[in-house]
Amino acid sequence: MKKWLILIAFLVVLAISSSMTYEQQSIIPELEQVLANKPFEKQLSVLKIPYWDTVVSVEERGYFKFVEFLIRKLTHFVGFGCIALGIYFAWGKRRFAAGAAIGGTALIATLDEIRQSFTPGRTMSGQDIILDTAGAIVFVGIVVLVKKIFKRQRAL
Repeated sequence: MKKWLILIAFLVVLAISSSMTYEQQSIIPELEQVLANKPFEKQLSVLKIPYWDTVVSVEERGYFKFVEFLIRKLTHFVGFGCIALGIYFAWGKRRFAAGAAIGGTALIATLDEIRQSFTPGRTMSGQDIILDTAGAIVFVGIVVLVKKIFKRQRAL
């Protein structure tokens, strides 16, 4: 039961965060304080990330908005990776646990993006669904790989 509670906690956090407007989620004021010296600005200025019908960069958005963009996308990747692990471990040792975790996470990501499209100032993004699913694949893939390595070592 504890395994399901962890998954439910992740889903509650997701529901709360996707119900917030961009302004409510913005961390730009905090970034302006913490990163006042603009660390790694030169290195970040090299990055140009295609997103929607535009290219997101320091030049296009400014340093703080670009850093916030990176943090928001990293949060997608890690957050949905954690949701996938929640599903994977809640699923237990049943067959297709990895596939159920990845597929379930992709479904949750899709439903979340649709739901988010009803929040003022937020939009639905297929690219976010891909990023969320990639997080699920990477996180579950690492756990499956580590389990196989430990299983192989025990057999020796």
